[in-house]
Amino acid sequence: MPCEPCPELSVVVPVYNEEGNVAPFLAALARQQGVRLEVILSDGASSDRTLRSARQLRDGLPFPLTLLEGSKGRGGQLNRGAEAARAETLLFLHIDSSLEDPLALRKALDALREALRSGEKVAGRFALRFGFPGTTPLPYRFYGAKAALDRPGCTHGDQGFLLRRDFFAQVGPFDSSLPLMEDTFLAERVRREGRWLLLPATITTSPRRFLAEGLLPRQTLNAILMNLAHIGQLSLIRCLQTSYRSQDAAARLKLSPFLASLHRAMGDLDAGERRRLWCRTGAYVRANAWQIAFFLDVVTGGLREEGRGGRFLELYDRFLGRLIDNKGGDLGAALLTWLWFRLTLLAAP
Repeated sequence: MPCEPCPELSVVVPVYNEEGNVAPFLAALARQQGVRLEVILSDGASSDRTLRSARQLRDGLPFPLTLLEGSKGRGGQLNRGAEAARAETLLFLHIDSSLEDPLALRKALDALREALRSGEKVAGRFALRFGFPGTTPLPYRFYGAKAALDRPGCTHGDQGFLLRRDFFAQVGPFDSSLPLMEDTFLAERVRREGRWLLLPATITTSPRRFLAEGLLPRQTLNAILMNLAHIGQLSLIRCLQTSYRSQDAAARLKLSPFLASLHRAMGDLDAGERRRLWCRTGAYVRANAWQIAFFLDVVTGGLREEGRGGRFLELYDRFLGRLIDNKGGDLGAALLTWLWFRLTLLAAP
């Protein structure tokens, strides 16, 4: 009996209570052409019919489907999937994502192979759009446009991470000790050790979490978590781990309990550590002020091409960004952030 040829791409997908998304996700991958792939669903102890649904569909798929079972935790689930993968190229993907172009994976593999000819360490991510019928609301257009930029903090797992196994061995594995943001940590390790390539296809992701929890509270909390990760306050991230509900449990998010929890945890730090925390927070906020200029580019339709800003971002980088890139700018941003935090706490019910 002839041996089954080794796939050229292993698609690794963490799942937890996703029975409603298994069938459309696998059907979308089945429409991909010109690529020999395998799919690995790495389950985190689902309590619904996720695995049963996948097993029922397995025989009708044009690619091998591997089902892994283990404990809940996206980092660990992704790592188990990578260990089980047979291909030399890995694609870490979310189950609520889809690729409308049937040649998206073929184009992505070809683009990655071409980029690797330079001898650099390269990983690829797709351009991002949110799956709204009709016109995409402005905030989501901003987040999609920002995801195409090659700047720190702009690359996340919902874009898909495409990289060779040897590069993943260098920058990985995903941090399984964290309750969330394992994708962000890996993305920044890729940026330090190599470079990110914007692949020639677009991935569509569901806005379901933002719609369930509320865009403003979820993005505010995401910004807080990104800041804590950037300044190395992992213990404070862990104190907020309940903020990241699994998708099946997502509901309207109230910021006040999490801000109060963070305030208590910060109170346990000594005075010197709290000062350093706010100074580093100021530097992080100041370094991300460019997003205001980029938002103006999106609002005015001034983006010149995908992956680049427009006139407002160019002016910011050339003038204002340089003007505030100093201790005074960091201090001003720290004070404004501290005031926002205190006022938000006081206004919370």
